[in-house]
Amino acid sequence: MPVNNTSDITPDPSQKSVGRLKWLEPVALLFPSGFWLIAFLIIPTAFILIQSLVPLGKTEFGLDNYQRVFEYVGGNFIYLVVVWRSLLYAMITTGFCLVLGFPVAYWLAVIAPKRWRNILLLLFVLPLWTSSLLRSYAWITILRPTGVLNSFLNFIGLSGINVLNKAEGVIIGMIYTYLPYMVLVLYTSLERLDLRLLEAAADLGANAKQTFWQVTVPQVSSGIIAGSALVSITSFSDYINPQLLGGPGSRTIASIIELQFLGASSNRGFGSALSMVLILAVTIVIALLIKYGDRRVVSDG
Repeated sequence: MPVNNTSDITPDPSQKSVGRLKWLEPVALLFPSGFWLIAFLIIPTAFILIQSLVPLGKTEFGLDNYQRVFEYVGGNFIYLVVVWRSLLYAMITTGFCLVLGFPVAYWLAVIAPKRWRNILLLLFVLPLWTSSLLRSYAWITILRPTGVLNSFLNFIGLSGINVLNKAEGVIIGMIYTYLPYMVLVLYTSLERLDLRLLEAAADLGANAKQTFWQVTVPQVSSGIIAGSALVSITSFSDYINPQLLGGPGSRTIASIIELQFLGASSNRGFGSALSMVLILAVTIVIALLIKYGDRRVVSDG
């Protein structure tokens, strides 16, 4: 009876080393981003979650801070009203950015000469190179009662307007801040627009409105969804514009969180609970967009 060679039974050390290398390669590739994610996102979020479960003046865990989010005083859910106001500002900002940004992105991606597109796009996003704080202070100079806008209106014989320290001023600042983001995302999507389909629709007798809704929009639906998601999420958690351009009646959830951490009557536990509510809301929006947004893009394509 033949005896098997011992080399067939004993594992080859080189094969072991190759197996270890195959296991270490993905770990080495994922380590930088994984370390960054764990150190600066997961661990801080865990600290915020733990802190949100400790009521003010107590040492044991509880849900008192989360119950306070639903506090009902004077006939109103005072903190839920702030959350709704933040959501309303985000929806209005997203709608205006989409309506204003789509024509600009379409012109840049389709109509403008190719040799000038990169320069025009750069000029449009140039304000992003400056601090958002400086941009908000610039809008204060424009919108204040004796500012640039009212001075111009008075010069041409019209009465001035007062939108500073009101919701209108906050929305104006937010639209100006997030419009370039919407244009950038839509431009990327419109740049891949198949113009042959537009010509085919015109040859088949479709008017401009039908061509836009039935040909153009389905092709760029992914860009519309992505741009709307980016603007809505970032504007929902905006702090600078409501703080500088708004008044006491236009505070958002980010402003209330700041007061809980740095205000005179600070309550870090309640501020952490509000932060977790904000994180949860953003997570839900992202999850819904991933689940339903991608499905819509696939079906449209």
